[in-house]
Amino acid sequence: MKLDNLLQSISVLEEHSGSGSMPEPDQNITGLAYHSGQVEEEFLFVCLKGYKTDGHLYLEQACEKGAAAAVVEYFREDIDLPQYRVADSRAALAALADHFYDHPSSKIHVTGVTATNGKTTTTYMLNAILEEQGLNTGLVGTVIVKTGPVVRPAELTTPESLDLHRIFHQIVEQNVSHAVMEVSSSGLELKRVGHIDYDTVVLNNISREHIDLHGSFEDYFKAKAGLIRTAKKGSRAVLNLDCPYSSSLQNETAAAVFTYGLKNREADCLVHDLDLSTGRARFKVEVQKRSPADISAAYPEPFRVELSVLGLHSVYNAMAAILSALILRIPVPVIQKALQEFRGVERRFELIFEDDFKVIDDHFANYGNINVTLETLQMMDYNRLHLVYAIRGGRGVTVNRENAEAIAEWAPRLGLDKVIATTSGSHTDEKDVVTEEEKAVYETVMKEAGLKTEIFDELPDAIARGLENAGPDDVVLLAGCQGMDYGAGICLEQIHRLKPHLDKEKVFAALKNRVAGI
Repeated sequence: MKLDNLLQSISVLEEHSGSGSMPEPDQNITGLAYHSGQVEEEFLFVCLKGYKTDGHLYLEQACEKGAAAAVVEYFREDIDLPQYRVADSRAALAALADHFYDHPSSKIHVTGVTATNGKTTTTYMLNAILEEQGLNTGLVGTVIVKTGPVVRPAELTTPESLDLHRIFHQIVEQNVSHAVMEVSSSGLELKRVGHIDYDTVVLNNISREHIDLHGSFEDYFKAKAGLIRTAKKGSRAVLNLDCPYSSSLQNETAAAVFTYGLKNREADCLVHDLDLSTGRARFKVEVQKRSPADISAAYPEPFRVELSVLGLHSVYNAMAAILSALILRIPVPVIQKALQEFRGVERRFELIFEDDFKVIDDHFANYGNINVTLETLQMMDYNRLHLVYAIRGGRGVTVNRENAEAIAEWAPRLGLDKVIATTSGSHTDEKDVVTEEEKAVYETVMKEAGLKTEIFDELPDAIARGLENAGPDDVVLLAGCQGMDYGAGICLEQIHRLKPHLDKEKVFAALKNRVAGI
């Protein structure tokens, strides 16, 4: 692409030629890069200012590798490289990438899903429905990136804007018609999703999380809400009326609004006759007659849904996926079959062992997530609960206090008088190490609640204690985020040693398609 063509996509405030002259307008640009190590001959290098480093410090390396020019927020007078100054280089990178790849997301139907909890499962559920309909799909998420038939592990929940537009370019090249993507709060705040052309945007829930990144809950909510508030006219917004934050955005978007709810009976799409006695939900879906005409007329009769995955939160995730599918006129039998056969996403209330007792592995991330998980357990039939909890390292005192308080609030209702906890020692990396302050606030909340707790430095020891006390019809809950990522593998190894008579392949079946934590 010619340089002058490419620069038309951004607002250049000022130019600096270095010691030479500015490039000719017809200068050829063969690629874009925001990392100096990825620069090649005739690339345009975009300097991003990050949390830990500043791309402007690497202009010399970009120049040495053959960059034709750079987009900057401030000039480096000492670098002999043509520079174009912009107000916001992150916004510029998104615009440049979209233009360079010829606006790929505008060529397909894109659904963006954001939430504190459930983004991954919702995107997988919707993708399963679209695939069942026979559509060629793309998926961009925490676990995988899928470009038609090509699937690879993901590196970030929301990739940098240049990488994201490149992914959508690859998706278009694979003749994909529909793509679903997770949209993180950091991706929104850091403009990684800039210039993505969403046809449907979904906000499932918001609770306290990532305060360390955004500075306050208000700023976190503002970032999440941006997906809905900036939705284009003619698009659709799918909102959860049971979540007050999601509900509050109904009149703050240009998109046509479609709502769902389990409790709020004003929603367009309602849940009836919910049965969670086995942990696997069965329920009826009704599209209310007064709902937007384009779905109420198409789906006049209630229909039943059975999920193979566990949990109350899975019902909310399913409803977000169902309503997104109804908007696309997917037939009811397709939706029913796809969700009944959907086996879930790892570590999202995942049933990893079921013999004389159950073991459930859950990404026990924050106050809202914990409440939904433990509410699901309250609705299940079992004997006793054994909770093995990984304290959250590197997330601060506030998050750990709130998580511990959620456990303490539910303990009496679940008959729980003891919590087995771990700092996960050898199974955390540097950024996830539990500090003394985080450990202390957990212990303080447990003591104030009158709950006994036993804290192990190592994850295998904590899991062994949980299994040691498990009896017939009991549930062992492996609960936690980064510190518990390896919990399933450790737990199943220990079960295999304890129960050598069980079929090994069956014991380890849950790990077969795992991406992380094995």
